[in-house]
Amino acid sequence: MLDMMKMMGKLKEAQEKMKKIKDELDTIEVSSDSGAGLVKVVVNGKKELISVEIDESILNEKDMVQDLVVAASNKALKEIDIKIKDYMKEKTGDIIPNIPGFDMGNLFK
Repeated sequence: MLDMMKMMGKLKEAQEKMKKIKDELDTIEVSSDSGAGLVKVVVNGKKELISVEIDESILNEKDMVQDLVVAASNKALKEIDIKIKDYMKEKTGDIIPNIPGFDMGNLFK
């Protein structure tokens, strides 16, 4: 019975820690660009697009702007996934096991 209580305590601790980490994800940011810097985007750890900068020299090129925004955004989203995983590993230590194929980024959608 004591082991079960200890395990429940650990589970509660892990839940509290995960909630705190989830709340901190908006502090993680990744910047990315495309078109040799003509378009720059910033996303946060909650996978929200924070900002978009477009060089004035391409504003008349609608199709190019759209393509570059998509490319920069996709690149940033891939990079933020890596940063989220690293952050989670650093913050959780051994609370969450490293299970191959388990995507912790999906926990925060």
